[in-house]
Amino acid sequence: MKKSTGILLAVLLIAALVAGGVLLSQKTDLQKQVDDLTAQVTTLTAELETAKKDAATAAEEAAAAAEEAEALKKQAEEAAKAAEGTAEIAMVTDIGTIDDKSFNQGTWEGIKQYAEANGKTFHYYQPTGQSTEIYLDYIEQAVNGGAKVVVTPGFLFEAPIYFAQDMYPDVHFILIDGNPNDGNWEQEGGAKYRTEQNAVGIVFAEEEAGFLAGYAAVKDGYKKLGFMGGLAVPAVVRFGYGFVQGIDYAAKEMGLTDLTVNYQYVNSFLPTPEVQNAAAAWYADGIEVIFACAGGAGNSVMAAAQAANGKVIGVDVDQSGESETVITSATKGLAAAVVKALGEYYEGKFPGGQAVVMDAKLDGVGLPMATSRFTTFTQADYDAVFKKLVDGEVKLQKDSDVASVNEITVENVKVTEFK
Repeated sequence: MKKSTGILLAVLLIAALVAGGVLLSQKTDLQKQVDDLTAQVTTLTAELETAKKDAATAAEEAAAAAEEAEALKKQAEEAAKAAEGTAEIAMVTDIGTIDDKSFNQGTWEGIKQYAEANGKTFHYYQPTGQSTEIYLDYIEQAVNGGAKVVVTPGFLFEAPIYFAQDMYPDVHFILIDGNPNDGNWEQEGGAKYRTEQNAVGIVFAEEEAGFLAGYAAVKDGYKKLGFMGGLAVPAVVRFGYGFVQGIDYAAKEMGLTDLTVNYQYVNSFLPTPEVQNAAAAWYADGIEVIFACAGGAGNSVMAAAQAANGKVIGVDVDQSGESETVITSATKGLAAAVVKALGEYYEGKFPGGQAVVMDAKLDGVGLPMATSRFTTFTQADYDAVFKKLVDGEVKLQKDSDVASVNEITVENVKVTEFK
């Protein structure tokens, strides 16, 4: 009996141990399942957070893309309007490009400034050639394109505007740097000038800007100077004549008699190897600074200056950003003049029939002293000589007074003209 009882107890003990093992195994399996589920939850939580972040980034990117698309759409609409003929302010460019860092660009910046500030559509047309007929063709395109006012830069538009003002009496014309004439210089008395009420001619006192540049250069210590003009056109000639007279004026004040000026028209407003080589030869010959009055060809002079450690004087607009060789620029208030004329047109005060001269008195010319790289010429020096121009104390000879640079009255500078 005792033996049977022992066996029974043993069996029960074994069964209990087996059951306990099973339970322990089940508990272990359950814990493993819990751990696996916890890990999965952690992973899913992390993935959810990443998804949220990705969704936020995607939303931001989508918003940025939408904004960019809207901007592009607006640009496309503006371009389409211009193409379809709804640009009410039009510019027909002179020879050269719209970004010539000179005359075209200065005029275009004035148009862009006014149009964008006042919600006006605007567009430019770049002629493929250079003649009165070609310019009139592009003016016709501008008018057909809905232009209410056409802005043209350069004296080459004098004849085209002379005819266009009659052809399109309901359109207004702003001629920068010239006055309308028939272009017939062979007739007795030369070309006939006439400006109708729907046109205005705006010119600048380039001789004053050139004078300031020459005067400042000498005051800053330069004694061997050069002038390179694009073409011997009126505005360029006036710049050159003023430059020579400014040099002489400063030389007299300083008691200097050993100053020299090389003078040449390079027959181009575009950058060419020939212009760069000519400038390089001048620098190699001892010229210290060249007044590059040649539109895009000025970039060729800057390249030569960079290689020779020479200096350059820019023209029309502030060209200090074009090259570190630029010590100053003989500027014309091109953009300001355009903004002013467009404002007068839209305000019903258009100066039709007038020939406006933007000189020192009207702040039409000057030097950008804030960006100039002078070493000794100061703001006070500039203000003093500028006041002399405003007060009429300085009298300058222009292209209407003398036929060539060699006829200018100078005493303290030697001018050598290159053909």
